Amino acid sequence: MLQHVYERAALSTYLTSVIIATDDDSVYAAARKFGARVRMTRTDHLSGTDRVAEVASAEDAELIVNIQGDEPLIDPAAIDAAILPMAHEPELVMGTLKKRIADAREITDPNVVKVVTDAAGDAIYFSRCPIPYERERTGAAPYFKHIGLYVYRRDFLLGYSAMPVGPLETAERLEQLRALENGYRIRVVETEYESLGVDTPEDLKRVTGLFAASLLQGTGLQGTGNG
Repeated sequence: MLQHVYERAALSTYLTSVIIATDDDSVYAAARKFGARVRMTRTDHLSGTDRVAEVASAEDAELIVNIQGDEPLIDPAAIDAAILPMAHEPELVMGTLKKRIADAREITDPNVVKVVTDAAGDAIYFSRCPIPYERERTGAAPYFKHIGLYVYRRDFLLGYSAMPVGPLETAERLEQLRALENGYRIRVVETEYESLGVDTPEDLKRVTGLFAASLLQGTGLQGTGNG
């Protein structure tokens, strides 16, 4: 799974380097076995953002992308879409992705994080609750779920852990709210990429089935544009 994530991330047009960050010896060994760049990090990090920041502190890249290691179907085009606004708007310090919700059950699922944005595409709020609330239930307002891929400007990322943790982040248990509570903008780009993290044996079975189906059809997986 880790190799699939690494190789698909490497297909991104705008990433110049892909590094696996881990504090686990078995993950480190597996990454080295298939030739990946990999860094061992401290074991006391409270979040993946902190781990990425440690690696970023030793790199000179202006933009850092945090990709989850449990998404073997990650779409390189989605990575590029998140990077583009950051590359062209130097005042932006953080970016991420959203996808329109097609399955109504996800709207009320607290494990599916919802996001609302303003006219410029910047996040207004992230929540585990259904947002926006439809008072008249007209269906006019679409629902979007947050896709947990992040792009950071390096200096912002290195200072992120030191920012005060506010009541919203504490209540929702959503780390990205720290940026909003401290007055920073988060650009949210819409994508068609359907995030499929592997967190359970059922998830693994589902993703394995998708790989098998793509091989039988002789086609590339979603979003790669490759056979």
